[in-house]
Amino acid sequence: MNTNLTLTDLAAPLSVLRLLAVDFGHLPAPTVNVTPIYPDQLELAFHSGLTDFEAWREALGVAPDNVDYHVQGDGRTGVLRSTFTYAGAELELVGYGDVAAPVLAEAEAA
Repeated sequence: MNTNLTLTDLAAPLSVLRLLAVDFGHLPAPTVNVTPIYPDQLELAFHSGLTDFEAWREALGVAPDNVDYHVQGDGRTGVLRSTFTYAGAELELVGYGDVAAPVLAEAEAA
């Protein structure tokens, strides 16, 4: 971590957050993360299912092919993730949702 950064050094992701608030203020509110560890990145995370992630993905024009999917938490949590450049910053969308019971049963049988 670079401890010499100032708030100005986080201008790219903070500017993107401002743009998103103006252009997409009607969309579900994400958990927002901006950190000096990754000073050019803005993370928007959705913890209440994948529907909110999908609403943002569609609004931002992210193709489904640009979304990665994996399962974590002993097969109980599905994670969608897409990282791309948006208005001069790296924007990362992350969605977390419960995995359906039939998928769990299939994973245990394998």
